[in-house]
Amino acid sequence: MNLEMSGIEKAFGGIAALRGASLQARGGEVHGLMGENGAGKSTLMKILSGTYRRDAGQVLLDGAEAGIDTPHDAIARGISVIYQEFSLAGHLSVAENVLIEELGHPGIRVDLPDMVRRTRALLTGMGFGDIDPMRPAGELPVAYQQVVEICKALSRDSAILVFDEPTAVLTHHETEKLFRLIRDLKARGVCILYISHRLEEIFALCDRVTVLKDGQTVGSWPTAELDEKRLVKLMIGRDLSDLFPPRKAVIGDVLLEVEKLNAGPMVRDVSFSVRAGEVLGVSGLVGAGRTETMRAIFGADRIDSGILRLAGREIRNATPGQAVRNGIGMLPEDRKQQGVLLDLSILVNATMTPANPFVSAFGFLRKGAERAGVERIAASLRLKSAGLDAPAGTLSGGNQQKVALMKWIVAQCRVLIFDEPTRGVDVGAKVEIYRVMNELAEAGAAIIMVSSEMIEVIGMSDRVIVMRRGAIAGELRKEQIGEEAIIHLAMGTEA
Repeated sequence: MNLEMSGIEKAFGGIAALRGASLQARGGEVHGLMGENGAGKSTLMKILSGTYRRDAGQVLLDGAEAGIDTPHDAIARGISVIYQEFSLAGHLSVAENVLIEELGHPGIRVDLPDMVRRTRALLTGMGFGDIDPMRPAGELPVAYQQVVEICKALSRDSAILVFDEPTAVLTHHETEKLFRLIRDLKARGVCILYISHRLEEIFALCDRVTVLKDGQTVGSWPTAELDEKRLVKLMIGRDLSDLFPPRKAVIGDVLLEVEKLNAGPMVRDVSFSVRAGEVLGVSGLVGAGRTETMRAIFGADRIDSGILRLAGREIRNATPGQAVRNGIGMLPEDRKQQGVLLDLSILVNATMTPANPFVSAFGFLRKGAERAGVERIAASLRLKSAGLDAPAGTLSGGNQQKVALMKWIVAQCRVLIFDEPTRGVDVGAKVEIYRVMNELAEAGAAIIMVSSEMIEVIGMSDRVIVMRRGAIAGELRKEQIGEEAIIHLAMGTEA
């Protein structure tokens, strides 16, 4: 099926999100959709999916007006979107989520064993047969929740498939499985729209690329006519001279020590330290226990045994609030569920911490200083918003990530844990977040960065620890850090 979107307009509260945007994609091709956060990519796809109604413009399928006004209309016309933010019903099983449209029809008996059988066949075909179709979707790791979202779209046998940052939480091995699946769908004539901020994926997978900027279409090109430098310049309007800004931090004394930490089945006898001014990378395959370790340190999960020391003093983090009061902050990997309160303003989100520096010694909030301070941080992150009073839920995914980051900058924590800090963030915004991380390190903070992006781990880390099956598989010093060394440790093979 061929898709044509032309003259698409959409505004929210007087702010134009799309201004005459256009897109043409053919059946049997993988078409990349690129642009900075806030460029209009997700809005355009939500119009295609019927989630938003366009203010003006046309959507044509094989040359005929599509008539898409609701998500049901889009599904009926063979369009499925796998969004960057998940929409699973966490209390339902994997099978019920994958085939959710078959539930709740009056007079139709639900054949659960058949749903389980079909879901297992789909998962196995994708290369993820280890996912139990009967398990509640909310209990799965974030990467497997993404797989379930993709499986749900495939169950509809769609003619147009939209992938919005599908590999943001997948490992290299899992990404290869997804790429094989996408190429198979392309060979079957499916029209695939692929949104990603990982340039290497665009060049490896896409036949053509359309670039959006400020709600308008810059143009479309065959991928073979572009290189990374030109594509970045088309997206952000400037050259990207260096993805990883230089850091001038002086690495000092040990700030945080973790000794023989055990927490549930995924954290086993973990010991490491991080110094002031240091960025410690934490790598490993999905399910290796990286996030679980950080949640235990931050007090979000119960510690079974082990010792935490901050600047040589033993501390106890029974709750996240206690961790923040002890000087430890954490940017979680799932910003929508754990990092940002979408209905509240940017200002409230940025200052919602037990360690608010804008509260006076007498307990009074200094509102003027608070707003001025948050405005400075928003400007340094180049946050795109209608103002600090705008709800966080009105922002693009990458800008929501910046709001989640603002909270810990405001709190002035001495140890900062960043779990997938640039997940779903465009290439220009990544540089800004890296720059802020460097500035925090230069100010003496200790940074722990969990990341599934190999280039990010290599480019940002002073030292790397690699986890495997809930334990530390090894440590790499700066001169030892490389893709091959990390993969060998993560997979338990000999270099």
